[in-house]
Amino acid sequence: MPKEQPVFAEERRQRIADAVAAQGRVRLAELVEALGVTEPTIRKDLDELQRRQLLRRTHGGAIAYHQHIEVNFHDRGLRNRQAKELIARACREEIAQGESVFLDSGTTVEEIANGLDHLDVNVLTNALGVANLVADQPGVRHTLIGGQIRSLGGSLVGPVALDNLMRFTVDVAFVGASGLTGDGISVADVSEAQIKRTVIDRARRVVVPMDSSKFGTSDFVTVCSLDQVDLIVTERATEDVTRWCQEHDVDLHVAKA
Repeated sequence: MPKEQPVFAEERRQRIADAVAAQGRVRLAELVEALGVTEPTIRKDLDELQRRQLLRRTHGGAIAYHQHIEVNFHDRGLRNRQAKELIARACREEIAQGESVFLDSGTTVEEIANGLDHLDVNVLTNALGVANLVADQPGVRHTLIGGQIRSLGGSLVGPVALDNLMRFTVDVAFVGASGLTGDGISVADVSEAQIKRTVIDRARRVVVPMDSSKFGTSDFVTVCSLDQVDLIVTERATEDVTRWCQEHDVDLHVAKA
């Protein structure tokens, strides 16, 4: 945040809320310097903004508030449809002939599965939708791991799924997420996060396909830091995402129509 002259409480709080929404997170010391007020004043502002559900307090500042009401898989698939198709096409270009690929659960990742018929690949997945899409595609050999069915996400999770994943290593993993900040990627469900972490550990390369509506938000549980991601594919890059990628040595691919 650029340094400002001291302002009235409500205007100051609006500036704090705007900064958090744009950057994903702010630190207490930055707010004190930028707004020219004391730490106790900023703490009161953050408490009030958290009460209004405009941000979430942390030990040293605040992060973007994200309402943790997980939308069912079908409704998620209808959101930002054009952007997801664009991202998926760019992701398919990241897959080489003969590679082993993990396709995660998630609507954007499922779009990737809908067009692999020209490739000779091994697909590993925990997503029922992905398994159905690749089942009849020539050249695609696919394995659906076992586990407990999570109907909201159309995925297989739990101890059996985690045990199955430990038997595989893949060249590239496409990992879905519902939030991205400078601290990493996040999702709404703990069991989904466990699957994603295990996959990331078993992959030689990790790609996160994500439309820009998820930038700057932090969902219920963190999956991993950006240091563990190799590439983010999106349809639009914000200044914050570009900076986060540069700071963590993550490649950023903006898909073009």
